[in-house]
Amino acid sequence: MARDKSPSPASGLPPVERAVEALRREGAVLSGLTAWHRLPARPATCAPWPQGVDRRLVEALARRGIRAPYVHQAEAIAAALEGRDVVVVTGTASGKTLCYNAPVLTALLADPQARALYLFPTKALTQDQAAALAGLVQEMGVELRADTYDGDTLADARPAVRNRARVLLTNPDMLHTGILPHHTKWATLFRGLRYVVLDELHTYRGVFGSHMANVLRRLQRVCHFYGSDPTFICCSATIANPAQLAEGLLGRRAVVIDRDGAPRGERHILFYNPPIVDHALGIRRSPLLAGRSLAARLIGAGLQTIVFTRARVAAEVLLTYLQTDAEREGWGPRTVRGYRGGYLAEERRAVERGLRQGSVRGVVATNALELGVDIGEMAAVVMVGYPGTIASTWQQIGRAGRRQGPSLAILVAGGSPLDQYIVTRPEYFFGRTPEHALVDADNPLILLGHLACAAFELPFAEGETYGGRDISAHLALLEQEGLVHRSAGVSYWVGEQYPAESVSLRAAGMDLFVIAEESSGRTIGKLERYAAPSLIHEGAIYLHEGQSYEVTNLDWEGRRAAVRPVSVDYYTEASTSSHVEVMEERRHEQEGGVGKGWGVVRVI
Repeated sequence: MARDKSPSPASGLPPVERAVEALRREGAVLSGLTAWHRLPARPATCAPWPQGVDRRLVEALARRGIRAPYVHQAEAIAAALEGRDVVVVTGTASGKTLCYNAPVLTALLADPQARALYLFPTKALTQDQAAALAGLVQEMGVELRADTYDGDTLADARPAVRNRARVLLTNPDMLHTGILPHHTKWATLFRGLRYVVLDELHTYRGVFGSHMANVLRRLQRVCHFYGSDPTFICCSATIANPAQLAEGLLGRRAVVIDRDGAPRGERHILFYNPPIVDHALGIRRSPLLAGRSLAARLIGAGLQTIVFTRARVAAEVLLTYLQTDAEREGWGPRTVRGYRGGYLAEERRAVERGLRQGSVRGVVATNALELGVDIGEMAAVVMVGYPGTIASTWQQIGRAGRRQGPSLAILVAGGSPLDQYIVTRPEYFFGRTPEHALVDADNPLILLGHLACAAFELPFAEGETYGGRDISAHLALLEQEGLVHRSAGVSYWVGEQYPAESVSLRAAGMDLFVIAEESSGRTIGKLERYAAPSLIHEGAIYLHEGQSYEVTNLDWEGRRAAVRPVSVDYYTEASTSSHVEVMEERRHEQEGGVGKGWGVVRVI
C-alpha cells in the first residue's frame, strides 16, 4: 500500500482533513475518481421546548448539555403531545430518539396508568435504545420501568415484564407471534397504551412492510377492544414518500416533519472506479482489493472507519485482509472487527462497545450496521459495491460524521452494470431523491394469513371491517377451510393450529441454523435457513471473524452445522442460478427496442 510520507501543509490539519489532502495528492486514487462531492457544514437550528414537556426531562437534558431541542425535535414533540400521529424524516444522527422519548416520558410521568410500545426492526437496535432510555430515566431521577421483550427474554422473566413494564421495547416478530395472540396477558399494556413508536420506518417496505401493515391493523384492533387509541410516532431515514408509507402502514394520515435542524459537519463523498487490469476483456481490479487499500489507508491515518460490503462472504474475506494489515502495521490486536448477521449477540455488543470507546478502529460490516445502532463518532465510510438503492447509500454515508465533525465516504464500484452506471454517471445519484417505499397491505396472499391471526385474537363481528375494507368474502373462505365458525353473525376461530406461527413477516422466515465447533460444542454463530445450502453445506469453508472453519456435518432436521477450525488460503462460494418464468403478462410496451412487461412471474 503506497504511503505519502512527504511533509505538507496538511500535517497540522485534523485527521479527516489530512486524509482528504493525502487523497488529493495520490495520483493512483485521483485517476480512478469519477466524483468528489462536498457537502458543506451546517449549523444547528434550535427552538424552545414545547409547552407541557416534563421539567425533570428538560433539566436532565440540560445536565447533558442539551439546552434546547432542534427545530424538528420541537415540532415532533409538540405534535405528539397533542395526540397527532407524526413521521419524522431527518438525517442520520439528527436526534430522532428524543422526538419520541420526550412525549412518552412526559405522558407516562403524568399518568401512572399510561404505557408505551416501542417497535424496532432488529433486536440489536432494541437493546441499544433500551440502554439509552434507561440512562435518560436514571438522569431524570425518576422511577419508570422500561423492558425489552424478544426471543432472548428468559421464560421465567416474561411474567414480570408483562406486569411491570411502562415502556415495552420489542420487534414486529415478537408483537406478531408473542404478544397479540396472548393479548389477555397484556391487558394492562393495551388498556393504557398511549404511544406506539415505529423506528426505522423506511425498513417496512415490500413484503415485510405489507406484513407489518397488517400487524399494525391487528394491534389497533386489540387496542380498540381494550378502549385505547394510541398515538403513533414514526421515525424514518430520507425516502421519497414518507407520508404515503406512513399512511399505508398505519391506515391513517400522519404529520410529516422533515425540517432537519441538526448540525452537520463537512462531508466529502468520493466515487472510485478501480482501474482496468485487462483491457481486452474490460476487467477491472477487484473492488475488494481496492476497498482494502483505501480502508487500510484511512485506518492507518487514524480515522475510525466502517467498511460496508453487500455479502457476508465478501465481508469475511475483506476482514481477513484488513486483520493481516493490522498485524503487519502494528495497529494492535482486535482493532479491526467484523459485524454481520450470524454473529452472536454478545459478539455484536462487544464490537459496538469497542467502536464507541475507540478500541476498535475499523469494522467490516454488511448492512446490519446500516440502521441506527449507536457506534459513536465514525470518521470514514468505505462502501465496497453500490448498496443497491440511493436510500441505502445515503444511510451508509450517514454512519460517518454522526455528530458535528467532518467525514469522508468512498464508494468503490464493482463490475456489475448497475455499479458502473452509478459510478460513471454520478449526476444521476446526486440529482435523484431516494426511492419510494411501497407496501400493499391488501395483497391477498398476505391479508388472508393475518385475518386468520386476527380471528384467533378476537372474533369478527358481523359487518366488521379490517383496514377499512369489507372482509366478508375472506371470512367465508376461512369458514370453508374449517378455520372459523360463524354463529349469530360472529366469526369465531375454531382452527386447531396457532396461525401466527405459520405467517412469517420476513419472506425468508426466522428459522435459524446453529453453527458449532464439533470438538467443544461451542456455538460460534447462527445462520438463516435460506442461506444454509449455499454457505454451510458439507465441505464448505465458513468464515467467521477472520477465522476459517470447514463444515464437517450439516444436520438439516436438527438445524445444526458442525465445523472445525482450519488454516487454508481459500474459501468456498456456492454456484447458484435462478430462472424467471412468466405466468401471466397483463401489459406489454416497447421502448427504444426494449420490451417492458407487467404481470405475474415465478422465480425458480
